[in-house]
Amino acid sequence: MAASPLLTNLKLPPQSAVVSWLGHRALSSTFHIYSFPFSRRRRRRHHQPRRFSVLSMDAKPTILVAEKLGDAGLKLLKDFANVDCSYNLSLEELCTKISLCDALIVRSGTKVSREVFEASAGRLKVVGRAGVGIDNVDLAAATEHGCLVVNAPTANTVAAAEHGIALLTAMARNIAQADASIKAGKWERSKYVGVSLVGKTLAVMGFGKVGSEVSRRAKGLGMHVIAHDPYAPADRARSIGVELVSFEEAIVSADFISLHMPLTASTAKILNDETFAKMKKGVRIVNVARGGVIDEEALVRALNAGIVAQAALDVFTEEPPPRDNKLVQHEHVTASPHLGASTMEAQEGVAVEIAEAVLGALKGELAATAVNAPMVPAQVLSELKPYVTLSEKLGSLAVQLVAGGSGVTNIKITYASARAPDDLDTRVLRAMIIKGLIEPISSVFVNLVNADFNAKQRGLRIVEERVILDGSPESPLDSIQVQIFSVESRFGSAISDFGEINVEGRVKDGIPHLTKVGSFGVDVSLEGSIILCRQVDQPGMIGKVGSILGEENVNVSFMSVGRIAPRKQAIMAIGVDEEPSRQSLRRIGEISAVEEFVYLKL
Repeated sequence: MAASPLLTNLKLPPQSAVVSWLGHRALSSTFHIYSFPFSRRRRRRHHQPRRFSVLSMDAKPTILVAEKLGDAGLKLLKDFANVDCSYNLSLEELCTKISLCDALIVRSGTKVSREVFEASAGRLKVVGRAGVGIDNVDLAAATEHGCLVVNAPTANTVAAAEHGIALLTAMARNIAQADASIKAGKWERSKYVGVSLVGKTLAVMGFGKVGSEVSRRAKGLGMHVIAHDPYAPADRARSIGVELVSFEEAIVSADFISLHMPLTASTAKILNDETFAKMKKGVRIVNVARGGVIDEEALVRALNAGIVAQAALDVFTEEPPPRDNKLVQHEHVTASPHLGASTMEAQEGVAVEIAEAVLGALKGELAATAVNAPMVPAQVLSELKPYVTLSEKLGSLAVQLVAGGSGVTNIKITYASARAPDDLDTRVLRAMIIKGLIEPISSVFVNLVNADFNAKQRGLRIVEERVILDGSPESPLDSIQVQIFSVESRFGSAISDFGEINVEGRVKDGIPHLTKVGSFGVDVSLEGSIILCRQVDQPGMIGKVGSILGEENVNVSFMSVGRIAPRKQAIMAIGVDEEPSRQSLRRIGEISAVEEFVYLKL
């Protein structure tokens, strides 16, 4: 991508004397540049971000390891740095030590709060989280203090998949209950008759690394495996004999459901009273993902009603759960204390992965597992700020319009600007579009450092175009367009005349606006959330929809109607400050002139 070099606000320890900038090739992106109205030229560029090395004149860096780490990882660290292994530190003790350290490695038990970053006085360059989740690290404070945060997201994949299969089989054959019974001196063979797995349908909810490994193993057990994941490429699923289906089809047809999705705003309590009611009577559920994706009280009700025959859970909303937790104590629940990654091999793998990530960062390499962004020059961020917001929201809108079961692979981003390519750095915009595409259904934190890496990991092929406009280059951009190809849409009108999902936006008076959906022009502020309706253009439609929302005290912030001709089809875009109830959305859909509608969260 045509761009100026990435500038990072690097805070050096006092003894550092030499800063060496080393160029390296990153993922390339394709660029087509069009000049209107008469000239046209084509240019291919390679995005070449920078990496930096800090070379100390007189000392090795110091790494504080605050929780136990595998020997293989410790050896890597000790070969390069001075390593201080100090466990069970209080906040006060951690703050005292951190001012003498260049890196910190923790697991989940140590809170790396704003106080820790402030106490480091700028010396701390990288925090490594030995594992996936980074809930215990204050990312905002880390970024403010110029500290990179890295994690180890891949080393425990097989361990988590194996634990999921272990819980699946243990649940099906009542292993935990039978074990407790025989140890109590009983012999209850007839009570603990199980069910076979062969020929049963397993719905894998989330077809990422762990979900796909669970699918492979379940196929080996003779199960019919289906999966739901809006990002999974259909060809990758087919290669291991898995059919991608919609969320609705997955929960309706499954005999067993295995959860492997991240906990995000869109997946929180995704299994609830309503979804349980749609499932087969006697369905069995395994969760080795995150506790919050299940409404635990609703699961207890479903177990008591016999809708859910059994559940096997490794994760809970509150960990550890209270002693009197009704779900844990339920006779049809098999539980384990978050053991998904707890194998000796996985622990060693995590130790090596996090050690390599931390050492890479100390050597100046931009880690692929970074979960926060490097510092970007204030003047660049200030100018691009509203476009950064616009970019993320366009990406989020586009992916929410994809129908379940469609694998997102081909994406095109078009920037329309009067500026010359070398005068417009769009890397952060591309990163934010990728962030919008990935984060709504992923636990990954996407930023300028890891955006292309995460896109590549998910099989996203992104093409970028620049359209050069006549006019004043005072404003960085005129518009941004995001298109997703070869997918079906939840909202048919989002498909353009050329067959792809198409959304376009502009910044007006500093506020991002959605200006095009499919082939329909609209104008709605991207604040709050949006309802899109395709309707027959006729009087009274705005009033009817507004009345339904008003009855529920949902505030309408903006409303726009784009039509192809009077009394023909039109698209109504409605910005709302609050989330309408499902009943209100259903009532909107029941208006005779409304042909289709969709609610999109921003």
